[in-house]
Amino acid sequence: MPRQVFFYDQPERFVAGTVGQPGARAFYLQASARGRITSVLLEKTQVAALAERIEEVLDEALRRSGGDAAIPATAPADLLDTAPLDLPLEQEFRVGTMALAWDSIDSCLVVEAQAVIEDEDEEDAESVFEDTEDGPDMLRVRLTGAMARVFAKRALDLVAAGRKPCPFCNLPLDPEGHLCPRANGYRR
Repeated sequence: MPRQVFFYDQPERFVAGTVGQPGARAFYLQASARGRITSVLLEKTQVAALAERIEEVLDEALRRSGGDAAIPATAPADLLDTAPLDLPLEQEFRVGTMALAWDSIDSCLVVEAQAVIEDEDEEDAESVFEDTEDGPDMLRVRLTGAMARVFAKRALDLVAAGRKPCPFCNLPLDPEGHLCPRANGYRR
């Protein structure tokens, strides 16, 4: 069956969002432009990894450009998107492989999310950046540096929102360890 590529070049909106209550939430990536909406399902860990990696790629692109790249150091507050996912929410596929790249010629971040391949052999797996007619469906989004920072901030906030707060400082507890001076017995 031919691959379907859902392509968005500078979409009106690209967000991570959830449906359901913490502990039973479903996570989605959603791109929209000109009345077209594409939603793909993924795991919470994939959202967190994607957001963290976006931050790393943007920081590296900014460093390599000597600060000349059109990438803000933080997410511009006026661009933050806190609205819920657009409806109707129709899942195109479940995300398996993801890839990121900074396009220095067009000064944009390319995000690709490829559908899960059942019974995939790692040796036979195609590169996510290869354009072939066959293969799993894919969501490909090209974002400005500012849009990418905004996406990463919202995604990281979304992942943290499902964590229980620390009883001492009220910050979300991190499953890998919580650096709270009060919780660790540190007193000022």
